[in-house]
Amino acid sequence: MARAPIHSLIHSLVRHFELPLITQPTTAPAAYLESHSPGDGSVLGRVAVTSEGQYEQIMQRSLAAARSWADVPAPQRGELVRLFGEELRKHKRELGELVALENGKILVEALGEVQEMIDIADLAVGQSRMLYGRTMHSERAQHRMYEQWHPLGVVGIISAFNFPVAVWSWNALLAVICGNACVWKPSPKTPLCALAVQQLCDRVLKQYNAPPVFQLLLDEGRELGTRLVADRRVNLLSFTGSTAVGRDIAQKVGARLGKCLLELGGNNAIIVDETADLALATRAIVFGSLGTAGQRCTTTRRVLVHRSQAAELRRRLVHAYKQMRIGDPLEPTTLVGPLIDQNAVRAFERAISAAQAAGGELLVGGKVLSQPGNYVEPAIIAAHNDWDIVQKETFGPILYLITVDSLEQAIAMQNESAYGLSSSLFTQKMQHAELYLSHRGSDCGIANINIGTSGAEIGGAFGGEKDTGGGREAGSDSWKAYMRRQTNTLNWSSALPLAQGIEFDLGA
Repeated sequence: MARAPIHSLIHSLVRHFELPLITQPTTAPAAYLESHSPGDGSVLGRVAVTSEGQYEQIMQRSLAAARSWADVPAPQRGELVRLFGEELRKHKRELGELVALENGKILVEALGEVQEMIDIADLAVGQSRMLYGRTMHSERAQHRMYEQWHPLGVVGIISAFNFPVAVWSWNALLAVICGNACVWKPSPKTPLCALAVQQLCDRVLKQYNAPPVFQLLLDEGRELGTRLVADRRVNLLSFTGSTAVGRDIAQKVGARLGKCLLELGGNNAIIVDETADLALATRAIVFGSLGTAGQRCTTTRRVLVHRSQAAELRRRLVHAYKQMRIGDPLEPTTLVGPLIDQNAVRAFERAISAAQAAGGELLVGGKVLSQPGNYVEPAIIAAHNDWDIVQKETFGPILYLITVDSLEQAIAMQNESAYGLSSSLFTQKMQHAELYLSHRGSDCGIANINIGTSGAEIGGAFGGEKDTGGGREAGSDSWKAYMRRQTNTLNWSSALPLAQGIEFDLGA
């Protein structure tokens, strides 16, 4: 990227969202956080971080907001989210440009991320009138039993850089229609995106005269996140990130008997059987492996291809990779943008070296480009499923091509992964599709037929099993994660019969 266009664009976006940037950084490094462009490494802006004292103020505001917001009828809470969705529609282009600029994903993907926010807002508005409880028949005469759902209180949200705005919305917009207040700790790699969203939130809260149910923490590291995790006032902690950090969070939240929702790593596989449409499979594999430069939890990292199709699929994939345009994420012709930072580039290099040391054949790509920014050539490596590096999630565009002899073998290899997020089978055989979707098939939270692993609609529950953490976001009953369930029994008789026919006579 050329610096002048970046600076011109960031200045216009700063003005558009009225972002509170620090123009003269202080001498104390902890007082501000720098945002860097993955495209050329330049500083996009400096923002003030949240102090310890401000953390406590934010928590107190959130507790008070949660108490008053819970008294507001759910459909009225949905109206706040509807207004926020309208605000997103007005600013979709600008927010998408900011995501592309600060995160590095290509503009069409960044705009798609904002569209996800709009979609989840629409879903949340509908669910604000669908917070259903069941009515049950009591075994005791003249008794009524039912269940209802109450707000949790304060929901903490810790999100990752790769979806700097959408993941917050999946949680926050549903949590708010359920009557909760939200405290968001975004990735320190994408603070400007978070600030822009918070500015839109503040406008809507003011317009609707609502309590401050959306709150933001900015931290240059993990200190405030760690504090949020341990805070007993946080009734649900939603975390999106690595499995290692998620496991630590689960232990800390569990130690205080709190609730957590975990969306962690993935090592997603596409199986290509002997009947698969290779044109269809190739398109899905290429997008799944290269979308967001391989920095999605749903990125396709392994392809398990039947031996009869292996040579032709390999040819098609190598040809497609050679056509990929790498560069400025804001350019319409770019298909692969930069990695988030130099640490990601070094992890990419280490994974390539490890795969080659294990005996892998580098079929295409694998180089770090000698230009400003964090650009690499996406790689395809002929590999074996049992290699340690193949079983490891590398957050970058590396695809392992693995040959199999049967669908059963492919399913076993797919499920050997410690992760269980997304999975796909390409087939034209009904029996194979049904087997794959049965209990003997994929063990992942998401299992697809003839579409890729990457990209999900908000109408379906998103999340996975095993080291992916078990959490679910979006979907038909996703609101239940943000509420507490209560069973009620109402006795409208003049007697006190006990359950299970128990007799308890106190005498005269």
